[in-house]
Amino acid sequence: MKQYNLGIEATLEIIGGKWKALIVCLLISGTKRTSELQRSIPGISQKVLIQQLRELEQDGIIGRHVYSQMPPKVEYYISEYGITANEIINQMCTWGRANIERRQQQGEEVELLENES
Repeated sequence: MKQYNLGIEATLEIIGGKWKALIVCLLISGTKRTSELQRSIPGISQKVLIQQLRELEQDGIIGRHVYSQMPPKVEYYISEYGITANEIINQMCTWGRANIERRQQQGEEVELLENES
């Protein structure tokens, strides 16, 4: 039996790490192909992206539709269950923007490249 000390551990197990929350955030805005996701997340390798997508799919957060055509076309989308994480992701984005503003006010050279909403 798996045990957690705090509920946040279960949350971070699913959407924690460097890339998963970004992937969920991008898919909340609409269905995307693997190449679209990779272009939207600078610094992620295709191997890591595919691994993260598989884990999110296994956890029921996203779904995948494979079209039977040549070359193969695969699209990823947020699942009904994954939509329930939207509030958490939005809160993380809001806190992150406020954190960046605070750091800028303290003189740190940091910027938000894209103003996500």
